[in-house]
Amino acid sequence: MKKNKKNNNVLIALMPNKSDFEIAKTLYWYRIPVRSAPQIVKNNLIKYIAFYHTKVFEREKFSIRYYTEVNKISIVKRKNLLPDQPFDLKSENDYYKIEFSPLSALPQPIVSLRHRRLLFIPTSEEKLFNAKEINYLFNDSPLEEILWKEFIRKRITAERQLYIPIKNNKYFLDFAVFCKTRNINIECDGDKYHTQKVNVQSDKRRNNLLESYGWAVLRFTTFDIKYEMNSTLNIISNSINKHGGLQDIKNFENYKYILGPNDTQLLLFE
Repeated sequence: MKKNKKNNNVLIALMPNKSDFEIAKTLYWYRIPVRSAPQIVKNNLIKYIAFYHTKVFEREKFSIRYYTEVNKISIVKRKNLLPDQPFDLKSENDYYKIEFSPLSALPQPIVSLRHRRLLFIPTSEEKLFNAKEINYLFNDSPLEEILWKEFIRKRITAERQLYIPIKNNKYFLDFAVFCKTRNINIECDGDKYHTQKVNVQSDKRRNNLLESYGWAVLRFTTFDIKYEMNSTLNIISNSINKHGGLQDIKNFENYKYILGPNDTQLLLFE
């Protein structure tokens, strides 16, 4: 859905390898290609940058542990950023050079329970310093935030803004819910954006393609989320149970049925 980027002054950025982390620790900068930089970088709105470590970091893999305050953002040629590297086709490419203070450790690591590969997450200071895991960081959509809080209350585990490549298309799912027989994509449709004709057509194509690759798709409007939450949660709960129950985040072999708003018992099975 169309995003509202208020209060985002923190960038979570991928730390892909140990050599780049050494540069961050000792030289205090990080680079992002200009062509793929998020808007928060282009608009020079970053106060803090934090780093998500990939699997090469072993004990620190799939977690955010370090952050720092940004001092300066400039555009620099790759050949000037990395003068010791051999000249190649990338050497003339432009990069944002983000310069910052020495790294500090977060009070508690922010982990990815599903070991996701992330690129960038714009977020707020409050979420950076209080997030329990990766999915608590997302801060782009008020509607998603309302539904996410209900998911927490109902113990519905979901991945927010999960990247799904299908053929030549790149999709970010508002919520991905993993079930035994079929996974579910849940979308929050802001009224203004999703009622425009071109976006309605795009959504239909997207739904059809996701369905053809095995995803069930549920879409909810502003009204559904703000004023009909019980009904919305019932639809989601029934869909999860219909598709074999919710996958256990700690043991992917186990699944559980979940409570609807009016249910009185929880059914478990393996």
